[in-house]
Amino acid sequence: MNGTSEGPASATDLGPTVTDSDGDLAPRTGRTGPPTYRSVFTAAPLAMAVVDAEGLVVSANDTLGTLLGTDPAALAGSVAADLVDLASDAGTWHAYREVLRGHRPRLRCTRRLKRADGHSLWAQVTVEPLADSGESGASGDGDIPGGLLLSVADVSARRELQARLRHLQMHDPVTRLPNRALFFERLTAALEAESYENGGTGRIGVCYLDLDGFKAVNDTHGHRVGDRLLAAVAERLTRCAEEAAHPRSGAPLVARLGGDEFALLVEDSTGTDQLADLAGAVLAALQPPFELSDRRLSVTASVGVVERHTAGTTPTALMQAADTTLYWAKADGRARWTLFDPERNATRMTRQALAATLRPAIERGEFALEYQPLVGMADGRVRGVEALIRWNHPQFGVLAPNRFIALAEEDGSIVPLGRWILRTACHQARRWQLAHPDEPPIFVSVNVAVRQVWDSDLVADVARTLEETGLAPHLLQLELTESAVMGSAGRPLQVLKALSEMGVHIAIDDFGTGYSNLAYLSRLPVSVLKLDGAFVRGFQYAAVSEAGPGEVANPADEVIVEAMVQLAHRLGLTVTAECVETSDQAMRLRRIGCDTGQGWLYSRPVAPDRISALLGHAGPGGPAGVQAGVGNP
Repeated sequence: MNGTSEGPASATDLGPTVTDSDGDLAPRTGRTGPPTYRSVFTAAPLAMAVVDAEGLVVSANDTLGTLLGTDPAALAGSVAADLVDLASDAGTWHAYREVLRGHRPRLRCTRRLKRADGHSLWAQVTVEPLADSGESGASGDGDIPGGLLLSVADVSARRELQARLRHLQMHDPVTRLPNRALFFERLTAALEAESYENGGTGRIGVCYLDLDGFKAVNDTHGHRVGDRLLAAVAERLTRCAEEAAHPRSGAPLVARLGGDEFALLVEDSTGTDQLADLAGAVLAALQPPFELSDRRLSVTASVGVVERHTAGTTPTALMQAADTTLYWAKADGRARWTLFDPERNATRMTRQALAATLRPAIERGEFALEYQPLVGMADGRVRGVEALIRWNHPQFGVLAPNRFIALAEEDGSIVPLGRWILRTACHQARRWQLAHPDEPPIFVSVNVAVRQVWDSDLVADVARTLEETGLAPHLLQLELTESAVMGSAGRPLQVLKALSEMGVHIAIDDFGTGYSNLAYLSRLPVSVLKLDGAFVRGFQYAAVSEAGPGEVANPADEVIVEAMVQLAHRLGLTVTAECVETSDQAMRLRRIGCDTGQGWLYSRPVAPDRISALLGHAGPGGPAGVQAGVGNP
């Protein structure tokens, strides 16, 4: 033979493989041409099989046989889909059928395969069409078949590495518990419709806990000890969860969400009782001290408990409720669990809505003042008025001060709001003075919060307001609560003295219910005591004989009030009684020597124009005449 052939050379006629260096020297003849499809297929390091149009294996290479632990020849005639588990889920099976029909160019998926020896492996399976034999062209390689090429790559090592990396990513290194990411992944999966439509209870619960005072452990003993304590807590929580395992849903998932916060997720919960029992068990598990080498540490926890239907619940909403409930447990005294209360949460949401709109409401002019008369007990004439703020909220209607003043003090908006109240009240008092020049001018009493004293230059604000309005200083009275005034030192006391020296009257509001430090009272620049309404409410009847069946007069209240009035007068102070509602109360207060009264007997808080009707008016019954002059709105 001269090395040429009239036909294509067979695989057995091929000579030795030509190396790259040999190829530079020797011409490429037919005998040194490219290898045939069959030889490449057989020797390929990638596990492969040819599949016909019916989905049956035509041939498989040695690599596939080795991968599956079987003779490759035995694979011929096998159903390819069963061989590599393509029919186990509907999506993959449909895609495979589309490739068989030529409607889809390729299928690639990852499957878990079982070898003949029983061992499993993860494989990446690829199915794609092969070129028809008629398309071999000049190569004349007649053994290229049609159908599909099935290739299988062992990715077990890669999957194992991915699993290890995911475990590290989804677990806390200190406690080895699932972390926040894994917790929310499980929570999201538990709330998906399919998870509770297949025979579950359709409910879910969370115990969200925070260690009480853990920061002190870190600050005192260091972060290393703190981490060891967290790990010990995690062990107890895990045991607690295992003991609470339910036959249907298994043990709750215990996760560390960050810092000293942990959560227990209960899927397919059976109701609030199950979560309450779990929370109680958690608190009991944390009670025994923790022995950490040479240290003995004790720690408690506060737990927020939420249990509800999964339908309509989102992970964010559930955890917001849990976080809110945990805050309640902290606020209620710590070392306890608290169950989520929708009504209490609605109140909290309302407070947040009010707090968020307080400052803009000042700028929008949503606030207004009403005035309640302060009436002389002796003659029934109006001596002054107390300015009481109202918020005309666009959503919640007219709000009394007790709905928003505490919020204003918390976020500091009480300072601009207090300036507005002071300026508005002084302007109105000056208008009354100018409108009734023949009547003695009435004073206006304005409530002042402690934060106004600390966070603003109250003395400068008052001086500027009096100058702008033209109101005399003695016609302005500032009221502070007893708890705010008693024990005042430093800046607050200096402010009160400066205001008093300016000529402004200082009144102690709700006197008799707070500190009641009588020794300190004499050293304060106070001119008025306003007795708390709790004492006046004890004055229900003029005498015990007037009390009806089941009604008991309280003479002790009268004795206490009389003693306080006498004490105040000896100190040079005047006394105002709050919450005067009946003529009997007014008569007894007048007999005791009380100077002025305030309450619904005389008038509820009213608009400025209705105060004008009272000025200069004293009815035949004294205070009763004042009531008739204003009316009872």
